[in-house]
Amino acid sequence: MTPTSSPLESQPDWKETSWLEAAFPLVPYKHPHKPPGAKQMLTIVGYDITDPKRLGRVAKVCENYGVRVQYSIFECRLEADRFEEFWSALQQEINREEDRLVAYKVCAACAQDIQTAGCMVCSEKVVAYVF
Repeated sequence: MTPTSSPLESQPDWKETSWLEAAFPLVPYKHPHKPPGAKQMLTIVGYDITDPKRLGRVAKVCENYGVRVQYSIFECRLEADRFEEFWSALQQEINREEDRLVAYKVCAACAQDIQTAGCMVCSEKVVAYVF
């Protein structure tokens, strides 16, 4: 900021960025090791469960590992061993003759280019606390 400029001139342009990007700008990660979550992979998990009781149990397992983005679709950012634990827990809840689970692993480059439109169904689970 120069002596003649106002503090508002140094603020991000709210018309060009989302409120989230403006409020929490990305800061370079300066730790000598990989950034947090560097080994995590985005996995999209969906299910089709025929029994309401099993449906509730499967949804609960998914809510413990990811974020609901549609009624039966979750985005999960997990390391490989944590995903295996999650997948195993899901398989214990389904009837293999009647139900279906599917998981799509999304590479980091592709995860940067995810597009959405319309309203989004989100879980009420708190993902982060801000103090």
